[in-house]
Amino acid sequence: MTTPANQAPTGGLTPHLTIRDRRAVEAIAFYTAAFGASEVVRVPADDGVRLMHAHLHLNGASLMIHDDFPEYTGGPAPAPAGVVLHLQVDDTDVWYDRAVAAGAESVMAPENMFWGDRYAQVRDPFGHLWSLGTPLQGEEG
Repeated sequence: MTTPANQAPTGGLTPHLTIRDRRAVEAIAFYTAAFGASEVVRVPADDGVRLMHAHLHLNGASLMIHDDFPEYTGGPAPAPAGVVLHLQVDDTDVWYDRAVAAGAESVMAPENMFWGDRYAQVRDPFGHLWSLGTPLQGEEG
């Protein structure tokens, strides 16, 4: 396997998501369609079915994903809970509409919020909650 030179995370905090039910390849396709992600590298597992590792660029940041490997962790991964992945975007409505069209579940339709953002939430087909925010006109710091 050839390793691209730009495989390192973009910096800062990098989410690394476990995708249950052998759906990591499907997750790459979803994140590409819903959020405009681009694939940097994909490392298949020895079983030829699951992905040991994948690195995506998404909205200027890195996102790492992998299939669940219950044989290494003592059991299947639990459903995602208690974490929201936030994307600061140029147009919340456009990003929200694109995510829903790609198969995300609407949790909160875009609204103007008291803190100065146009804000929405969606849940991806793998159970992860995403929020989208855009500063309202005149609210940028």
